[in-house]
Amino acid sequence: MQKLLGHKSIQNTLIYIDLEKALFNNTDDDFTVRVATNSGEACQLAEVGFEYVTGEYDDGGKIFRKRK
Repeated sequence: MQKLLGHKSIQNTLIYIDLEKALFNNTDDDFTVRVATNSGEACQLAEVGFEYVTGEYDDGGKIFRKRK
């Protein structure tokens, strides 16, 4: 990685590696999942931080998720 980033000193590369781990190494993949059956429920879920996951199902539900 040192050569890829063009660093002469490995110490500079280590700074970037630590920063990358701190920002992007989220190993917590646990989610709370909810199903909205109408637009009102979908709005309520979005307002409290849930994100839309995927499409409509035969029962009309839409799936939302939020990290635990």
